[in-house]
Amino acid sequence: MARITVTAADGAALAAYTDGPDDAPVTLVLAHGWTLDASAWEQQARALAGASGAGGGVRVVRYDQRGHGRSDGGITRPWSIDLLGQDLAAVIGQTAPEGPLVLGGHSMGGMTVMALAAARPDLVAERVRGVLLTSTSAGRLDPRGRKDAPLRQRALGHAESAFFGYCSRTVTSSTWVRGHLLPGPAGRINPYLVKRYLYGPAATREAVLAGARMIHDCPMAAVADWFPALMRHDKAGALDALKLLPVEIVVGDLDRLTPVEHSRRLARELPDARLRVEPGCGHMLLVERPDAVTARLRELCAAAAVTTTATATATAEDTHSGHSRTM
Repeated sequence: MARITVTAADGAALAAYTDGPDDAPVTLVLAHGWTLDASAWEQQARALAGASGAGGGVRVVRYDQRGHGRSDGGITRPWSIDLLGQDLAAVIGQTAPEGPLVLGGHSMGGMTVMALAAARPDLVAERVRGVLLTSTSAGRLDPRGRKDAPLRQRALGHAESAFFGYCSRTVTSSTWVRGHLLPGPAGRINPYLVKRYLYGPAATREAVLAGARMIHDCPMAAVADWFPALMRHDKAGALDALKLLPVEIVVGDLDRLTPVEHSRRLARELPDARLRVEPGCGHMLLVERPDAVTARLRELCAAAAVTTTATATATAEDTHSGHSRTM
């Protein structure tokens, strides 16, 4: 694995990690979710990097989203999902400046892919050959002010907003409180809460601890300041760039953060997309049941490789034919 520092538009330093051959016919770029880091995609990268398929291997690029992992927060405030779309464009431009792409996004990472598609339909049309969206949403995550949301949900939305707002204003003290009242993954409370809210009941302890470690290591500023950006996210009706692409949508039927209905709405907006609902899984589907996500990515990369090989062959034949006519 090689580490690359990507410079975002506002100068933020983003940590990116590459696996697989540099000359692979397809590059897979993966964006992780809120409070996680690039290691969320570890199992997919290990399974796919360099894996031979139709047309050759796969190069995998993962990166820590702004404010997460080894990436800094930059100077732009407030943070927004649109800003993450710009960051993804920078990652692509500096780690995979040419060649066909497959994009994958989990949770906030899926929203990042949507932001890129809405802002850069030219880039998507020219280079993207497939997209995977898992455990994510095109919007309507904030229940406040929504008359169709039950009163309990709206009240919870106000409470969450107040809580994360307080944490944002008191980052130092909130970090101390989190460290002392909610010990890390080595304790019992942290893994219990993580499993209850982010995993299905049959999730292995290893999978739960992997998620618990990432969340515990996430800086409090990222925990607090990305929450309002998630609530503001709205790309419904702005995803035309994805309608002509192979799109795989995968979600766990026990997802509490981005419930199945959000994926169903995505599937209705992208009528040619394939929706798969994994039984017994929660929001951390890519860690809890990694093969379900890896299999979809493998199919997308193989199809992209076939298309790339066919295009290259046709171009070579046209060139040869042109030379023959001029001889």
